[in-house]
Amino acid sequence: MTITAARDTSVPAGVPVPAAVPPPRLGPEVPAPLFGAPDRGRGLVVGVVITLVAVLTRFWNLSHPTDKGTPVFDEKHYVPQGWQVLTGGNWIEDNPAYGLVVHPPIGKWMLAASEAVFGYGPLGWRVAPAISGVLIVVLVYCVVRRLTRSTLVGAIAGIFAICDGVLFVQSRMGMLDIFQALFIVAAFAALVADRDQVRERMYRVYLEGRVGDSPFGPRLGFRWYRFTAGVMLGLTCGTKWSGVYYVLFFMALAIGFDVAARRAYHVQRPWVGTLVRDVVPAGASLAVMPVAIYFLTYIPWFNSETAVYRYSEGNSIGTGGTFSWVPGAWRSLWYYESGILEFHSGLTNSAGNQHPWESKPWTWPMSLRPMLYALENGPDQCGTGECVRAQMLIGSPALWWLALPMLLWGLWSWIVRRDWRYAAVVVGYCAGILPWFVSLDRQMYFFYATALAPFLVMGLALCCGDLLRATATTARARPERRVLSIIVVAVYVALVVTNFVWLWPILTASPISPGLWRQQIWLPSWG
Repeated sequence: MTITAARDTSVPAGVPVPAAVPPPRLGPEVPAPLFGAPDRGRGLVVGVVITLVAVLTRFWNLSHPTDKGTPVFDEKHYVPQGWQVLTGGNWIEDNPAYGLVVHPPIGKWMLAASEAVFGYGPLGWRVAPAISGVLIVVLVYCVVRRLTRSTLVGAIAGIFAICDGVLFVQSRMGMLDIFQALFIVAAFAALVADRDQVRERMYRVYLEGRVGDSPFGPRLGFRWYRFTAGVMLGLTCGTKWSGVYYVLFFMALAIGFDVAARRAYHVQRPWVGTLVRDVVPAGASLAVMPVAIYFLTYIPWFNSETAVYRYSEGNSIGTGGTFSWVPGAWRSLWYYESGILEFHSGLTNSAGNQHPWESKPWTWPMSLRPMLYALENGPDQCGTGECVRAQMLIGSPALWWLALPMLLWGLWSWIVRRDWRYAAVVVGYCAGILPWFVSLDRQMYFFYATALAPFLVMGLALCCGDLLRATATTARARPERRVLSIIVVAVYVALVVTNFVWLWPILTASPISPGLWRQQIWLPSWG
């Protein structure tokens, strides 16, 4: 939607305007001054309701399942590491019994904080993931509401996030992936908010008639939202190394936003203007900041006398050589980090590393190869006869089986319709899957796709919004078509909720009969 400056000179609420604002110059069209959904009161109420539902689902029977009171699946790695971080006195994993610690400490710190409050038990190591899962739902709602300027479409996205099996199960597991997903979505939300803030500032300059004062466009001042995105990306990398993919993709996204903003407000040289005005500060926030935060997470490692490989220099590696001028502590850290890289590089199928629940990235979009986290067979609460308790990490088919159509529509909308909303969501989705195709020999699992889920539900919510908007804003649209579009969206939302309810037993390891267990396994690759 666009307007001409001569027809509309209004400034959105919250944008400061000087006491004497000169009339805007007559000129080409500029984007309408729409920055977020206007119905703040209703948006707050809907957000509170969505948050409460997310809390109820994530915290219900949170201490189940366990392996006879102990962690299940990869909880067995991270839960004791979090406890050792808490009790070791150094806030770093320094017990050689754990072997090489292959992930940075942020996620372990969050588990440790949870265990500090609730103790070393299922509730203790799962509260922090559950809180993270709730926050992801809230952020998805807020982001889509801002993307679409619609509380309704934001609510649809929130419902999808609540009902997605991957986000649900990972929110109830003492693993690292839900923490990384939280930081990724928070960084994405900050970048979208930064885009709106930049355009508010550009609109003010346009009203004041100062856009043409420089061929590069105006300076935009310090951008706190972009700074926040950099902090979140640093925490992402400080949780798992795969966060570096989002640093690269989100940096490109931010620069694209800046070029588009300068073009939209008719800066004479938008590309050069972005290069001159925006690239260096964007790099400082979105590239340098994450690196700095990553190394700051190793302060406990530097301060520890017993941390893994803390004194490798002079022991495992020599003191001389080309890099002898580098302080010993930093050389030891380099040795440690290179060991992590070697570990991940060697975790390949060709090296003999196989797992029955391994999956490759081409299976992730449709959740074709989920993961079994826990399984118990035998007499249980079903009464007489056999009973099954199984927890699977599986994407809700009503959502994940539409991933490819959503991506195709998103790419078309981005390239042909120049819809920036789909561009942002597709970039976020691609950051979570494309890099994994580079090394297909590597051992991979479906829980790597946790970060895909928020962008999947955002994209599907945008599609629902398109369907509703197409008939609501078209003058020729007949009333029956508008009603039909509402019915289609309502039925689809109901289908997603129903699918979530159907999967509930195998998402929570609730007791079910063997017959019902077989009915839950829809595809051979699920078993």
